[in-house]
Amino acid sequence: MATAEKVPMLAEGHRMLEADLKRLKAERPEIVDAIEEARAHGDLSENAEYHAAKERQGQIEAQIADLEDRLSRAMVIDPTTLSGDKVVFGATVTMTDEDDKQVKYQLVGQTEADAKVGRISYNSPLGRALIGRQKGDEVEVTTPSGDRYYEIKKIEFI
Repeated sequence: MATAEKVPMLAEGHRMLEADLKRLKAERPEIVDAIEEARAHGDLSENAEYHAAKERQGQIEAQIADLEDRLSRAMVIDPTTLSGDKVVFGATVTMTDEDDKQVKYQLVGQTEADAKVGRISYNSPLGRALIGRQKGDEVEVTTPSGDRYYEIKKIEFI
């Protein structure tokens, strides 16, 4: 049996997963009520309400199982407790691209990633390319839009 791999995440991401889990668990009784009501309408073989409610119940249970699994394997990391000169999970990296445009990203867990606000997954192509690099290193990343080049200017743990 394979060992469960830890899922690194920030405290904020952990709180978001817990909130999602709580919301889904609160929805369970509503689904049971919808199934009971649909069952009362008679013939289940042609009862669209019943089938829709059962399908939603299956989706909720699958989401709950997934969230519980991720939370049980969560390894919450506080970037402010980290230090060093290499890029690791939680680090905020300031870089310049080939056009000398400055970009800044924090390496976060998959559920927390949002490139629009400067958070990229450590599993993304750029995230994987940055891990272990130091200030001054040049990073080449292959993206769907072509190869991109960056130079690491600053590594912070904020």
